[in-house]
Amino acid sequence: MYIAEFSALAAALCWSFGGLLSTTPARTLGAVRFNRLRLIIVSLSLIVMSLGRGGWQTLNAQAIWVLVLSSIIGIFIGDTLLFATLKRLGPRRTGILFTTNAPFAVIIGYFFLDEILPFMTVIGCLLIMAGVFLAVLYGTKSHQKHSFEMIQGSIRAGILFGLLSALCQAISVIIARPIMATGVDALSASALRVGISALALIAFQFINRPKDSLLAKPLTGKLFIQTGLSGMLGMALGMTFLLFALTKGEAGLVSTLSATSPIFILPILWIATRERPAPGAWIGAILAVFGVACIFY
Repeated sequence: MYIAEFSALAAALCWSFGGLLSTTPARTLGAVRFNRLRLIIVSLSLIVMSLGRGGWQTLNAQAIWVLVLSSIIGIFIGDTLLFATLKRLGPRRTGILFTTNAPFAVIIGYFFLDEILPFMTVIGCLLIMAGVFLAVLYGTKSHQKHSFEMIQGSIRAGILFGLLSALCQAISVIIARPIMATGVDALSASALRVGISALALIAFQFINRPKDSLLAKPLTGKLFIQTGLSGMLGMALGMTFLLFALTKGEAGLVSTLSATSPIFILPILWIATRERPAPGAWIGAILAVFGVACIFY
């Protein structure tokens, strides 16, 4: 009973912990380098897990090309921008900014797929944007000094990167949705998407080697473990919970419950930093989740 609901909430919880674990290595290693290492670890794990399932036979040539395009937009570009946001704004603000992928998907569907915008969908989009505004601009108290709440660099650049990351995620999902609906094995598709993005970032490393070599900081054992755990918890385990929830429950309910990570991250941050989140952070996160619920219902 309630297997789908608990699985969706477990996915949101995994993403919350994954965001916290990603903050320090992303800020130390840089967004591109961190994402490259994270994707290599996760892709190898997913490939090993998918080999015994025989799911690769469900991937035809058309599915592969579509998933490759979805991977480049959503993971190679989108995740790199996401961790650039995480580096600048911390896990709480990054999580709330990422909820804008829902209204972005609605807007894209309206303009390019001739989808109708019901009244509740419009209300949901407005609630999400209001929640993001409150959480980002009024979600920090003056006495909060923990590194998770610190802004490093330009807040405008961080917000821009966060919105672009959410846009890339929305586009990649819309691209992959028709292919996934044909019965493609989800684990094999995930392994392909993550593996392609890992190869793209490895190629980018060679192109950008001179600059990388000058700015690179040493990869310690602690940073490697944090990177691996964030990938396995946030991407591999979190995505597995989400896919399992989608096989057992309605997409709207699952999507809404899995979008509660901005709320989950607040008590986790409270425990980790011993600093109570500001009222703006709570109100903004709750508004964003209600907005997502309005969109899917």
